[in-house]
Amino acid sequence: MSKDKSDTAPPPGQAAAAAATATEHPGHGERTHFPIVGIGASAGGLEAFEEFFRHLPDDCGLAFVLVPHLDPGHASLLTEILQRSTAMPVVEAENGVAVAANRVYIIPPNREMAIVHGQLCVAVPELPRGQRMPIDAFLRSLADDQGDQAIGVILSGTGSDGTLGMRAIHGAGGITLVQEPSSAKFPGMPGSVIHAAYATHVLPAADMPTVLLATARQLSNNVHPSPQANEATAVDIDAVLTVLHASTGHDFSHYKKGTIGRRIARRVLQHRLRSIDDYRAYVAAHPEEGRALFKDLLINVTRFFRDPEAFKVLKQEILPQLFADKPADYVFRIWVAGCASGEEAYSVAILVREFMSETQKAFKVQIYGTDLDEESIASARAGFYLPNIAADLTPAQLHTFFLHEDAGYRVRKEIREMLVFAVQNVIKDPPFSQLDLICCRNVMIYLEPELQNQLIRSLHYALRTNGVLFLSPAESIGMHAELFTAVNRKWKFYRAIGASRPNSTMLLGDLSWQTANPGRATHQVAGKLAPVNLAELTRRALLQLFAPASVVTDAAGNIVFVHGDTDRFLRPAPGQATLSVVDMALDSLRAELRSALHRATEERTTTRGRQVVVKIDGELRNVRLSVHPLADADGHQLLLVSFQEETPTAARDASTAPPDASSPEMRRIEELESELAHTWEALQSTIERQQVANEELMSSNEELQSTNEELQSTIEELETSKEELQSINEELVTVNGELQANTAHLTKTQNDLKNLLDNISGGIIFLDQQLCIQRFTSEAVDFYHLQAADVGRPLADIKSTIEARDLLIDAQAVLDSQLPGEQEVRTITGSYYQVRLKPYRTLDDDIDGVVMTFADITARIDANSRASAAQLFSESIVDTVREPLLVLDGELQVIAASRAFYQRFQVAKEETIGRQLGDLANRQWDLPAFRELLLNILPRDEAVEDFPVEVDIHGSGRVQMMLNARRLAGTQPLILLAMGEVHSP
Repeated sequence: MSKDKSDTAPPPGQAAAAAATATEHPGHGERTHFPIVGIGASAGGLEAFEEFFRHLPDDCGLAFVLVPHLDPGHASLLTEILQRSTAMPVVEAENGVAVAANRVYIIPPNREMAIVHGQLCVAVPELPRGQRMPIDAFLRSLADDQGDQAIGVILSGTGSDGTLGMRAIHGAGGITLVQEPSSAKFPGMPGSVIHAAYATHVLPAADMPTVLLATARQLSNNVHPSPQANEATAVDIDAVLTVLHASTGHDFSHYKKGTIGRRIARRVLQHRLRSIDDYRAYVAAHPEEGRALFKDLLINVTRFFRDPEAFKVLKQEILPQLFADKPADYVFRIWVAGCASGEEAYSVAILVREFMSETQKAFKVQIYGTDLDEESIASARAGFYLPNIAADLTPAQLHTFFLHEDAGYRVRKEIREMLVFAVQNVIKDPPFSQLDLICCRNVMIYLEPELQNQLIRSLHYALRTNGVLFLSPAESIGMHAELFTAVNRKWKFYRAIGASRPNSTMLLGDLSWQTANPGRATHQVAGKLAPVNLAELTRRALLQLFAPASVVTDAAGNIVFVHGDTDRFLRPAPGQATLSVVDMALDSLRAELRSALHRATEERTTTRGRQVVVKIDGELRNVRLSVHPLADADGHQLLLVSFQEETPTAARDASTAPPDASSPEMRRIEELESELAHTWEALQSTIERQQVANEELMSSNEELQSTNEELQSTIEELETSKEELQSINEELVTVNGELQANTAHLTKTQNDLKNLLDNISGGIIFLDQQLCIQRFTSEAVDFYHLQAADVGRPLADIKSTIEARDLLIDAQAVLDSQLPGEQEVRTITGSYYQVRLKPYRTLDDDIDGVVMTFADITARIDANSRASAAQLFSESIVDTVREPLLVLDGELQVIAASRAFYQRFQVAKEETIGRQLGDLANRQWDLPAFRELLLNILPRDEAVEDFPVEVDIHGSGRVQMMLNARRLAGTQPLILLAMGEVHSP
């Protein structure tokens, strides 16, 4: 039950370095007040992104971080494209930016990203292109930073990137959403997460926002629950655990209620139930849900070399101490408790193997990996992992200890043979014993304190004196300083002090139930163990006294075990050392021994007490040879070969009188012996030739092995190239999707632009920097004889209808000065146009040509001409009137005056036009009553009739005048003021 609360370390590289600097110990960072949603996608992800955001409200209160597979050498258009699907700001992520709610952040191309304390860490990746797993990297850091508030989403894509990241979020208690494979354009990534059983919800992208909003509300309600709610929830949780215990046989009542409560709440949300009590009834009615809850509570989350610094300490400081002063035949025993799917157990095995290779030491190592989950143990035994593990291992480790297969990596045989995996409950089952190292990481953090203390005592019993206990950074030995001394407090390495005597709790298991009289129980168990030790002592004595000298061999006859004194029958053969029992046997034993081994291996036939005459120490002795096939061990056939020598007395009793050397029988015996000797020599010659042939075959086999290694290396290179091509293909699919979306947008924009230009009144001509035609509107043909085929031709080649002006000179001036210009021109048809010439500016504010626009001003020119003629006509009429006249505007400012006014008052035009009426003639016209009457003329359309005034006129003295004023009809409101003199009678 390895359970990694912090299996979410940031990815390797600079982003990971930033994350590691931000927090010294693993654990959840500073959580935000709103959920952060990490979304991963690859090929086909653009359509899923758009569908997702189109159904999401703009004020959802969530933050979104998008990690698609982007082409590292191509600028991404994803921000612009997604901005069309949502009103939330869509921006490219920057290093150090704090994530805010109601915003969308997208990873830049050729970058890796993590999140630490709610801030994004963006850096250049270190891994080669085909080995990058950016989605896994970010989702792991998200789980570490936000814990059970993290939300992960996997959309369309190929491969398995994102699976381990979703595993981390699932393990931290967060929510995981996966696009339904049938709705995904590429179902590879969603299918990988679903197959690994890390998907909380599986649904189309369009339905995900509804679940996300419900999840956000639940997370908000769980931030500050009331004490009454906590008490009620604890009772409900116990009820669910009771049903789970009855369904699976596993008791979780001593696990921390907070952790269990979050897991159950997630299951309630997943099944869309209203309360935990409803979920209890659901578990009781659906046994498969009990199994699913059981697996969820185990939190099977781990990784290779989690907390790399801790494993570095293990290799450099702990292992040298443990291996020091150990004899050559020492068996090094390690227990990895709660190993989950085996990553941590294999990590320890790899580390031990590397240490022994570097120090040139060769010990027999036994590593036991145990876990409560049978499926996890089965996965660990298989030793097969997704390609994503490349991010957690060095290239050397990956090449040395793993075999690359199509769908991932498999642990090599030499590492696999170091481990034994078994299902075990560390709380109920008895522990191992005589261990040098125990790795029990992220197991106790889920147990109540009382159960933690009991487990610590059990682990101390399992260790040898000076054995080492390796815990996670979130765990400690608590109040058991009398049992352990700290070796490295930061990474939680503790050395066992002394040895514990076993009690009934440790030997019988079930740490959660203590016996009432531990001392008595210990005595009873010890009493049961004593007969076992006596029986073992008796068995050994009988074997030594009565069992014949024997060896155990494999099917090829190589010795693997020796019992008793075999020196009289087996001796090392001269030449290259060998363990072949036939080569080491005495000459007279070899033929019978080889035949008996053949019958045992091929026919499974036992040879019992076959008598062979053997010359030992210069004397002929009778030896009884037996060969027994043994039961297969781990798939390997073993043979028991026994040699039993008869006593000399028994041999003499077999024949009381020596035979006569001259008898026919003796001569026949000598002939047979001579024939047998020749046959033996021929056989020896055949054997020697066969050995030579075997050596040649071995040499050929070595060459074939070398060739096979080269082919394997080539295959690995091809696999690497395949991965790179697959990664490039995914990136190209993403780029193609972006370009297609952008093309559709550009097509629409092009259509809009065409319709806009077609409906603009007036001609427009677009010229490039060489003044060649790029585009023109239909009305531009009124100024130049243009046709559709003229696009790309210089405008100078086209005949113009404009009189007496070359606009190309003005266009070139605009290009040179980068300042707009404006001209009025006349066409040969008599029409007038205003031509504006402006620089053509790109989005980057570069000058890339000239835009010429033509506005028809013929009507204005004609109107001005008519107005000028009318003005001359009216001025002529005014000037012929003998009375002084003034034209005033609404503010009583003089607009015009008649010739009679200038002559009568002897003033100049420049002294009159533009001045206020009250300022004229030394302010003689500044009469408040008259001013008020004038100001009422325009707004009230009134008139002033015969208003009397006296005016002092130079040369005439005081003159009595009558003033008349009225409104002038026209477009501009004006006042006409007439002044008539009153003559005395």
